[in-house]
Amino acid sequence: MAEVKEYYKAAEDKMSQAVSHLDDSLAHIRAGKANVRILDPIRVDYYGSMTPLSGVATITTPDARTIAIQPWEKKLIGEIEKAIMNSEIGITPENNGEIIRLCIPPLTEDRRKTLVKQARAEGEDAKVSVRNARRDAIEGLKKEIKNGLSEDVEKDAESEVQKIHDRYIKKVDELLAAKEKEIMTV
Repeated sequence: MAEVKEYYKAAEDKMSQAVSHLDDSLAHIRAGKANVRILDPIRVDYYGSMTPLSGVATITTPDARTIAIQPWEKKLIGEIEKAIMNSEIGITPENNGEIIRLCIPPLTEDRRKTLVKQARAEGEDAKVSVRNARRDAIEGLKKEIKNGLSEDVEKDAESEVQKIHDRYIKKVDELLAAKEKEIMTV
């Protein structure tokens, strides 16, 4: 019975990682509201090493449409601006010499639909990962029959893996629904 629980745990770990990855991916999709996580991929040249933006500045959202970046050292303003301009977020920074502001433009209807498609593609990737984890667990359980596991126990274990799978697919659907609602809200 211990081997069976190892398969449950392995499958659940993989499924959990897929959901975490989806959550992280969805956070980087700009939904028309200011979200500091869209700046996570940006790296700044800080004394010769590429450092995450959050490692050289304080990032805040003073209102729903603005992200404020206050560098810890004033001389970094130019580097931060350059990094933002070279990134894929598509927002032009404004600076007043102390703070860099990013004004998040409202999304057009076409852009919203494109972002929903992108979110759904990320969700489908997560579902595929969850299904692969289920398949791996079930294949492992079938191999355990050759090692002396009874078929009844294997069938019960398969149904338990299916329940775990269904639970994670539901989480993926909930994350997608929330993100779609956020994107489509004007």
